[in-house]
Amino acid sequence: MKAALMAAAVLVATLAPAQAAEVEVKMLTRGAAGMMVFEPALVQIEPGDSVRFVPVDPGHNAESIQNMIPEGAETFKGGIGKEVVVTFDQEGIYGYQCMPHYGMGMVGLVVVGNKEANLEAAQALKQRGKAAKTFETLFADLGS
Repeated sequence: MKAALMAAAVLVATLAPAQAAEVEVKMLTRGAAGMMVFEPALVQIEPGDSVRFVPVDPGHNAESIQNMIPEGAETFKGGIGKEVVVTFDQEGIYGYQCMPHYGMGMVGLVVVGNKEANLEAAQALKQRGKAAKTFETLFADLGS
């Protein structure tokens, strides 16, 4: 009887769908890393997980950076001062920005599963202003 119950429990556990995770990223005018930042700016998740971008301070948005997402992945764009939840299904690196504050370095990375999927392309994309330095730091933190 005990063995049958154990076998049933194992079967149920393997058939149950895995719970997708959700990570919160705050959009801040002032944070631990300075002015105009996402916290955390570097997020590592698995395919199917979501990121909730929360506008703690007004005047910010979160949107993907053109040509800095895996090939075939969906772009995203949240409104100014609006929370946006993005589910990431495709492996790779997704660069994102606050459009009004890109030049001030308000950018970040979401790494989904295998970062190698588009690592070279993401690093090679020319950035401007303080965003270039922020991305340099984020890629160094990623260990690439």
